[in-house]
Amino acid sequence: MNDTPSALLGPAQIRDLAGRLGVRPTKTLGQNFVHDGGTVRKIVRTAGIGAGDRVVEVGPGLGSLTLGLLEVGASVVAVEIDPPLAQQLAATVAVHQPDAADRLTVVAADALEVTELPGEAPTALVANLPYNVAVPVLLTFLERFDSLQRVLVMVQAEVADRLAAPPGSRTYGVPSVKAAWYASASRAGTVGRSVFWPVPNVDSALVALDRRAPPSTTATREEVFAVVDAAFAQRRKMLRSALAGIAGSSAAAVEALERAGVDPTARGERLTVEEFARIAEQLPLVRAEAAASAGEHPDRPGTVDA
Repeated sequence: MNDTPSALLGPAQIRDLAGRLGVRPTKTLGQNFVHDGGTVRKIVRTAGIGAGDRVVEVGPGLGSLTLGLLEVGASVVAVEIDPPLAQQLAATVAVHQPDAADRLTVVAADALEVTELPGEAPTALVANLPYNVAVPVLLTFLERFDSLQRVLVMVQAEVADRLAAPPGSRTYGVPSVKAAWYASASRAGTVGRSVFWPVPNVDSALVALDRRAPPSTTATREEVFAVVDAAFAQRRKMLRSALAGIAGSSAAAVEALERAGVDPTARGERLTVEEFARIAEQLPLVRAEAAASAGEHPDRPGTVDA
């Protein structure tokens, strides 16, 4: 009998490790641990990770995907919010892949609060993201770590559809547009429920994102995202109504939309990220002109008395 530990974790090892740690997967942290080595290797292969790559992994859990990334020669900085899991990860690697131990760095923190990472800047994000925070984590890391050139994340299938949706599709919305600001996104495969413990009650899918330059615009990302949020807050509304609040009035919204070359009767689900950027450029100009025309009101900031 061969007692040499395998390079990856299997179902029995996952359950044994969780039992020894007293870990019970929680819905609060969105924990579903992958226990199938074939799935882990598929994810690593689809991500195109190899020797010498520097990868950040969010939510490594018991270490299934971490071991898969280390197995191909990558170095990994793993961000884990659950203290017992964060404390155990290095020991798990030492048992299953002792030669890779020096290529792992563990950061015990909430991924949404991480503003810097130790060591060399990662060029890839590969993760089985907790379902309940998948989109915020993804967008936060794309914003904070511009060294990330490629991403492969496993998320709830419905979320994958939203991230990869093109304008005009039924699932196109806020996540689609905001992800498009940073990268081109596409579905990269499906993952069966049976490879997880515990088995989730939703399907999972892989989403690949390749970093690209944001739209060429004088508007800031925050200004563009504010327009996106307003456009989809009541997605059945026409843009002239949906943007009236941030424009100052429906008439001002119409003026900004027409200057941006966008039909005021269109809805947000039809617009590209570039069109949202053009609208964001025009809104402050229209507001400034409206303020200037109302210059006789001394209580308005920036007005000049006659």
